Amino acid sequence: MNYRFQNLLGAPYRGGNVLSSLNTQLISPVGNRVSITDLLKSQTTTLPIQSSTNIRRITVSSNGTFLITVDDNNRALFINLPRRAVLHRITFKKPVHDIKFSPNGEFIAVATGNLVQIYRSPGFRKEVFAFELVRTLVESSAKVTVVNWSNDSMYLLAGSKDLTVRLYNVSDLNVLQRAKSAYKKPFIFLGHRDAIVGCFFGVDAKNGDRVNKVYTITRDGFILSWVFTENEEQVDEMMASEPDSPGTPDRDVEGKLVKKRKDFDGKIGEKKGYLDGVKWELLRKDGFEQRPAKLSSCDYHKGLDMVVVGFTNGVFGLYQMPDFVCMHLLSISREKLTTAVFNEAGNWLVFGCAKLGQLLVWEWRSESYILKQQGHYYDVNCVAYSPDSQLIATGSDDNKVKVWTASSGFCFVTFSEHTNAITALDFTANSHCLLSASMDGTVRAWDLFRYRNFRTFTTPSPRQFVSLAVDQSGEVICAGTLDSFEIYVWSMKTGRLLDALSGHIGPVHGLMFSPSNGYLASSSWDKTVRLWDVYGGKAAVETFPHTHDVLTVVYRPDGKQLASSTLDGQIHFWDPIDGILMFSIEGRRDIAGGRLMTDRRSAANSSAGKYFTTLCYSADGNYILAAGSSKYICMYDIADQVLLRRFQITHNLSLDGVLDFLNSKKMTESGPMDLIDDDNSDAEDGVDQQTRGNLGYGLPGALPNRGRPIVRTKCLRIAPTGRSFAAATTEGVQVYSIDDSFIFDPTDLDIDVTPEAVDAALNEDQHSRALILSLRMNEDSLIKKCIFAISPVDIRAVSLSVPNRYLQRLIEALSDLLESCPHLEFILRWSEELCTIHGNSIEQNSRSLLPALKSLQKAITRTHQDLADMCSSNESMLRYLCTQSRKNTM
Repeated sequence: MNYRFQNLLGAPYRGGNVLSSLNTQLISPVGNRVSITDLLKSQTTTLPIQSSTNIRRITVSSNGTFLITVDDNNRALFINLPRRAVLHRITFKKPVHDIKFSPNGEFIAVATGNLVQIYRSPGFRKEVFAFELVRTLVESSAKVTVVNWSNDSMYLLAGSKDLTVRLYNVSDLNVLQRAKSAYKKPFIFLGHRDAIVGCFFGVDAKNGDRVNKVYTITRDGFILSWVFTENEEQVDEMMASEPDSPGTPDRDVEGKLVKKRKDFDGKIGEKKGYLDGVKWELLRKDGFEQRPAKLSSCDYHKGLDMVVVGFTNGVFGLYQMPDFVCMHLLSISREKLTTAVFNEAGNWLVFGCAKLGQLLVWEWRSESYILKQQGHYYDVNCVAYSPDSQLIATGSDDNKVKVWTASSGFCFVTFSEHTNAITALDFTANSHCLLSASMDGTVRAWDLFRYRNFRTFTTPSPRQFVSLAVDQSGEVICAGTLDSFEIYVWSMKTGRLLDALSGHIGPVHGLMFSPSNGYLASSSWDKTVRLWDVYGGKAAVETFPHTHDVLTVVYRPDGKQLASSTLDGQIHFWDPIDGILMFSIEGRRDIAGGRLMTDRRSAANSSAGKYFTTLCYSADGNYILAAGSSKYICMYDIADQVLLRRFQITHNLSLDGVLDFLNSKKMTESGPMDLIDDDNSDAEDGVDQQTRGNLGYGLPGALPNRGRPIVRTKCLRIAPTGRSFAAATTEGVQVYSIDDSFIFDPTDLDIDVTPEAVDAALNEDQHSRALILSLRMNEDSLIKKCIFAISPVDIRAVSLSVPNRYLQRLIEALSDLLESCPHLEFILRWSEELCTIHGNSIEQNSRSLLPALKSLQKAITRTHQDLADMCSSNESMLRYLCTQSRKNTM
């Protein structure tokens, strides 16, 4: 079971800056990962690359090939986006507040501490240390907050917290190093009253995109417009005596601005730039008038000469420069807008609110949303797959239920009628209805066609529901309670309470109907698992005693085995027919790992978290997934009772419980240094104040670790197709899937089974032999190549020659092709012939072939829906055209 990380749901944005690449791609940091959203295809993917901590800043090259991420530990990753591979790494000595690629892609400007460092872009070069430091600018007396390049990569603007913006001539960076005598002092823009949030070059489109103005934007809500005049007499006078001018104070020419290399002692001639020696003047100063709110983000589009700004009160403004004409002024959030950028064409505006997890794309000309996504405000408690594996539902402590499309990663509906935390979710067998249980004492049924709450199930007296189950027919709903220890049974049709099953003496945290005989299994903290005959109205027909509290219970897909997890870290497997214990798996050592900052014992000796709180069988019932309050998800082989694999859900050191060993150097007399409150009192400063890290944890007695989220997995669900599973973790809903295109797993190799042999068989028109050879190699590209090489009239003959043991692999290839290729009738004929010829074999091996068959069914259903929508639209259009033609003839 070669599962790999595929996507991260429930968290489209968590802080940092958002970028637009190639005009239609949106790149946003999500914790220690990076998410890429394709706005044309309406699809989002998360890179499988992780930083050590939460990402602070990102930048992308102009051609969209390279991406640089910088995390809270000042560690940077240089990533090849098309290949999703880390090429180089570097660690900066001071916090990085901004980082930008030059427009020509040759250099990288980094604002780290009070310095501006310029590196040569590594590109694809294979070197031990690829980042070559070309220039270090040390003029600023406070930390540099923002940097920006000119279009020709000759000039650089750097704004800092010392209320100044400096203009540097960096046109000679391709020279090895400049001589000290050739150094030009930067021009300094003064007159600001608060820290610099943005500084931008304005260009003259009629004159080859050369710089003709500069805009500087401050946190107190003002924009200053600067222009320059070219006067030769003034330039000569300035170069000779350096008189006082607006924005240019007296400085010592000998001030050291360049760190010179030891092995360089030559002198290089001065390279004159078109902005050298010009006199900059303040043209105008305008205010955005949003007090007392502060300006938190901004961006400038050079082609349109427009500025977009975001404020801490959730308001954004779009202004036409240089006349400062307000185009739009709208409130789109109730919290601080932490990012606001243009796309390359300038027709879309991208906004992000880190505290609410909002990511919005707004088209300002038509005043409409292109994208509107918002993650859960708190941790996700439960997750559920629809029977066709196309939808994923999530429930959280923020009282909301969200439904996501599994293929695109987009949330398309949010239900917010619950008034307390969501604890359990389940779909009905037809995928038309979603059920949710909550601590508010209600179980609600949601219509996924009309997107409304059409049924609410309640009890005579208020109860807190923590578990939920629906039978195969979708007519009987059961929910377990936390306080009264009862199981309530309702009718879906009438909404009437049918029964209340009593017998447990502890909270009922696990419920599941048997797939075979309709019995209901329940697990409770009273150390028992009970089976109930719900339809017969009888009490518990069977009781399975345990030595410790039972945390959860699940049925195998065929209903012939029952698994339960207990507080001592064991997984017990029961035969529900004979009522006997088959065997147990000891998992304490497998799930152990990770030490909290407040733990007095080491991770190996601590007993906390060494048990499984959620279990899930694979689709064929041969494996079981288990997870709990740990950084691991364990996969066991049931027949051999061995651990097959451990998935570590995150390497993010910003979460508590990731490290196995804490650094003793950070331990003081008052406790760990990370627990000492030494934050800056400046509420607007730093990424930590923008992200969701604090929420409400700063209240007295809230959490002993200052609100650092603890890594854990609250819920596990595997897709009915068996091709993927979802885990509700601290960082969001992580989706793992099997990607056969990157896996070479030969099943029946021989010395004659080679790609050359496959090509030779195809050239000789031996299609059956070629297909069988490709199936023996289990190479995805070769299998698809052989399928397309077979003519439609030969499909039946080739299907007859396929051995039964290769049916699963061939069906998986067909389901994959059905979702990606346009040859619909061709693939459907293949599917029909295989099912007709090998029907008896498929029925006899239905358990092992079930995941592949469900994948094929999912692909066919999705294609049918797309065609149905298209035909309906075409039918309406044809009717309209016919009506118009009749009117014209009359």
